[in-house]
Amino acid sequence: MRRLLNFMMLLLVLGAGYVAVTQPENLPFAVPWQTRTPAAPAAQDETDKPEDSQGNTVQTGPSGEITDAAIQALVARQPISIPALRAREYPGSEMTVVRTLSAGSTYSRQVVSYQSDGLKIFALLTVPTGTPPQGGWPAIVFNHGYIPPEKYRTTERYVAYQDAFARAGYVTLKSDYRGHGDSEGEARGGYNDPGYTVDVLNAAASLKKDPRVNRDRMGLWGHSMGGQLSLRAMLVDPELKAASLWAGVVASYDVLATDWNSPPGEQKPTLDNLNRRYLRALSPNAYLQELDGRPIELHQGTADEDVPYSFQKDFADDLRAAKQRFTAYRYPGDNHNLSGNLRLALNRSVAFFKDNL
Repeated sequence: MRRLLNFMMLLLVLGAGYVAVTQPENLPFAVPWQTRTPAAPAAQDETDKPEDSQGNTVQTGPSGEITDAAIQALVARQPISIPALRAREYPGSEMTVVRTLSAGSTYSRQVVSYQSDGLKIFALLTVPTGTPPQGGWPAIVFNHGYIPPEKYRTTERYVAYQDAFARAGYVTLKSDYRGHGDSEGEARGGYNDPGYTVDVLNAAASLKKDPRVNRDRMGLWGHSMGGQLSLRAMLVDPELKAASLWAGVVASYDVLATDWNSPPGEQKPTLDNLNRRYLRALSPNAYLQELDGRPIELHQGTADEDVPYSFQKDFADDLRAAKQRFTAYRYPGDNHNLSGNLRLALNRSVAFFKDNL
């Protein structure tokens, strides 16, 4: 009977994994499996090992409990997981100039395209003017936050942010992600679907092909959803040396499932221990030790109404537990875009990359 109950709980976990991949953008990691009543499995002999929905035997411990190894096997089958992303290839492509924009004070600006998953993805490229340093310019893969895909435009928003790094002597590439602007493909969200992360990793691979870029001096900047994409990309590609994350959605997935976007007036969702173990194992935060000392910089305002400030604190705790290098900045009373401290935060990020790229 104990194994039968554990098997039923496993079905709930499998349901959680499905939701985590397909849930729409505005409700990442919602937990409807708490109210779902799964069909009862066929009767089993007490000596039988339980099987998952693909017919794979599920590993259990001496008391019939679902083991960490079984949960890891479930995680590895989720396309958004770090193991699944590491199993893919990210060849990128040569970047093609689509149109040349008006230049900045010390850098050129171009809309370019590159290939990702067979899709044509557009991006905004900035390149410092003048003679590159020996080995090429350092580069930053620039990852924007959530903007409704139908409203997104390549040359709108984040102009001041990208400009600050361009003027400081960095090549920057801001991907439009699939389904945004003129990019091909479907916009399926940044948390539950691997597509945007794949686009970021192919953007990095495309930058590495540019002879003006020093592939040994590449980092990531990410805001909000882009913080999540940057973290995931850094864990997949060990050549990405550092990341500056602003108001990033970087708390562990079990925290996202319970502490974010709860409808007003409704009780906050809760997780049983098994589902919490599963979501924790699915999270990039479970792999932070594999940063191997590559540094992270965090910025967030305490009055952020889009991403709870507690997410930065939770992520800092995870980095500390994993014994990884990080610096965290707290901006009292500031908002999601750090509007009240924009210049200070940009200066700090530029200094961070000068120290670490």
